[in-house]
Amino acid sequence: MNKSFFIRVLYPAAMFFLTGMPPLTFSVFAETAKVEGFIQARNGENMVLRTADSHQLVVVLNDSTQVGQVQGMLKARRKEMSVAALIPGLQVKVEGEYADPNKMIASSVSFKGNDLERAQALQAGMHESNTQLETHQAKLEEHDAAQKKHEEQLAANQSAIDAAVARFGQLDDYYIFDEVTVYFENGKTKVDPKYMPQLLDLAEKAKPINGYMIEIKGYASSSGSTELNQQLSEDRSEEVTNILVQQGHVPLTRMLAPGAMGESHQLNANDSEQSEAANRRVVVRILQNKAVAGI
Repeated sequence: MNKSFFIRVLYPAAMFFLTGMPPLTFSVFAETAKVEGFIQARNGENMVLRTADSHQLVVVLNDSTQVGQVQGMLKARRKEMSVAALIPGLQVKVEGEYADPNKMIASSVSFKGNDLERAQALQAGMHESNTQLETHQAKLEEHDAAQKKHEEQLAANQSAIDAAVARFGQLDDYYIFDEVTVYFENGKTKVDPKYMPQLLDLAEKAKPINGYMIEIKGYASSSGSTELNQQLSEDRSEEVTNILVQQGHVPLTRMLAPGAMGESHQLNANDSEQSEAANRRVVVRILQNKAVAGI
């Protein structure tokens, strides 16, 4: 009788005889498992995953969890990412070990690049008020019914909205506790020192809030090329993020991936200098997802 036979057959049987517990109890949670789903909520190192069978699974992140973005046509390349990229709405694959049937310790989390873009775009849209969405929908419905192309587009838009609501549930239902807007000079990414006290004060206000997250969205004016403005908004977001992490001591697990909105969401339609200045901004918010509050 070889050793492996003893381990696989006789040892579990003996343990069952001694303890009365089925052999499965000794191994099911020790084996590496893989699961797919989308992130329904994030609470620092914990995130709630909604799987394909609508099961809610709490996934625990730690310092050794590897986060990666798969790239290329064959999805063979992997780019290492920060845990800050794991935002609500993102479709992910998780590998790890079960601590219990509803909790997994993640060794790795991966996602596709286009899934991250969709999740970021969804979050930006979800923060718009429901009143604005209803107003927009009403205006679409007022268009000439005889315009076939418009009707088809309207149907497609409505279908997308319904699908998003069905998939993400209450992800748009945030408590916004406080926010700070940082303005920038034309073509500049360095934060004016006058905003430092406001940013550090915001970081302190966030810390007592259960399950808080910091959202950072960077914008640019329409002056210059679209590519340059996209890069400016990204660099401005990163600059503010570094201040909050390094000087405000906000843990990276509390940061949502910095959003670079470029020249989208212009505050004013005219091209005056005052209007341009208002659009060169980074908006920082303290958020608490209501789904997180209910964990």
